[in-house]
Amino acid sequence: MRQTNDPLDKKNTTFGHMIRKHTREETHAAFTTARQALQHRPTTSQLCAIFLRYHDLILREQTSLLDVIQRETGKARSHAFDEVLDVAITSRHYAKIARKLLKEQRVKGALPPLTTTKVQREPHGVVGVIAPWNYPLSLAVSDAIPALLAGNAVVLKPDLKTSETALLAAELLYQAGLPRDLFQVITGTGSEVGQAIARECDFLMFTGSTATGRKLGAIAGERLIGYSAELGGKNPMIVDRTANPTAAADIAVQACFANSGQLCISVERIYLHQDIAEEFTEKFIQKTQQLSVGTGGWEYDMGSLISVEHANKVHEFVKNAVEQGANVLTGGQPPQGAVYQPTILVNVPTTARLTREEVFGPVVYLEIVADETEAVTKANDTEYGLNASVVGKPAIARRIARHLHAGTVNINEGYTAAWGSVAAPMGGWKASGLGRRHGTEGLLKYTQTRTVAQQRILPLAGPKNLKRDDYARYMSTALRLGKWLL
Repeated sequence: MRQTNDPLDKKNTTFGHMIRKHTREETHAAFTTARQALQHRPTTSQLCAIFLRYHDLILREQTSLLDVIQRETGKARSHAFDEVLDVAITSRHYAKIARKLLKEQRVKGALPPLTTTKVQREPHGVVGVIAPWNYPLSLAVSDAIPALLAGNAVVLKPDLKTSETALLAAELLYQAGLPRDLFQVITGTGSEVGQAIARECDFLMFTGSTATGRKLGAIAGERLIGYSAELGGKNPMIVDRTANPTAAADIAVQACFANSGQLCISVERIYLHQDIAEEFTEKFIQKTQQLSVGTGGWEYDMGSLISVEHANKVHEFVKNAVEQGANVLTGGQPPQGAVYQPTILVNVPTTARLTREEVFGPVVYLEIVADETEAVTKANDTEYGLNASVVGKPAIARRIARHLHAGTVNINEGYTAAWGSVAAPMGGWKASGLGRRHGTEGLLKYTQTRTVAQQRILPLAGPKNLKRDDYARYMSTALRLGKWLL
């Protein structure tokens, strides 16, 4: 490994005087203000214009955003830039399609053309967004964008460790023209502010652990409000025998170690076809050892973890595996502050914690398989189903992808192909969540429908002067004809 710098000083915050722990009462007041602001919210066209301006502001002010993101998280600058790209792309995408998606739609009525039926969409009201620390710009704002465009107000709770990023993102949104009361940032603990948001909002969006997601889901279920959640993952990569080992190793390095592995869609286990396992492993170790790890400018490939505590937690996973017989091919040393070197393991027993639990750090284990059937079986053998990757000839990789239990599958890519395709839905199967972000569903989930149907001439119950059995016979004939004509 190259020289590793100390983590950035996360205490040096420009907005230090603004960041504090709000109370339940202050959270309640924010919702009251938000509901009042909804009475004078901008039109959909005005909101679209605001978010196109926001797109430009995010790109223009990216240096300030990158500085704050790095200061709070310690991530590499290139990985901080991924967040800028994501927010800009999401803003532009939804600003360009929101009017079409939210427009009143005419659908086929009960008795065409005697029944005219239209579907209208209305906002839920105030959406609560609870965001994590690992992508403090992207995961805070990209979920709020479609919620706001759908006509809702948003109350956001960022993680306390990364609140400055959320506050700066909010300031830029106000500069773009969004009324302040429509998007409020409430900082505080999950037990205080997070619980209050879940019990006040009209729709809840959460990104975080499966354990917390279940608790929030119970609150949403009790209140009978809409709930969307992206939760944990134990994401597999399958390297098929048709893969180029060198190219596959490049893909794996990015898939496993981007953002220091602190990514819900990061790859944490790789299944290698026996024919290419040796060559891939050699290339993968070599490329991993070439990574420059440190905090600062664009020259580093990987930054620190979010905290010393988290780095120690990641190392405990590795120690647990080694104590049970796993072998470390590279990395695996105790952390230096919040910095943890990228780590590759083999011969990991199924009893090791890291085979089942999400590590959320730069740690991956390799396992050799005999064929694609074994690879798919092992890939699906988890309670999670968020993301997966298949490396190999496209036709074969696509065939394998159809059998994977995951919300997104990337072919010859780790995760960015699916994540960056914002026109397509993104989310998890099984314990990895419910609902979707991105795509049409990523905006429409923030609305509720109203169906308005008008009947003309012939009532559906039939004319009063027609016997019921005659009406039933006529309708049965009409339905048989309608099967072919309508």
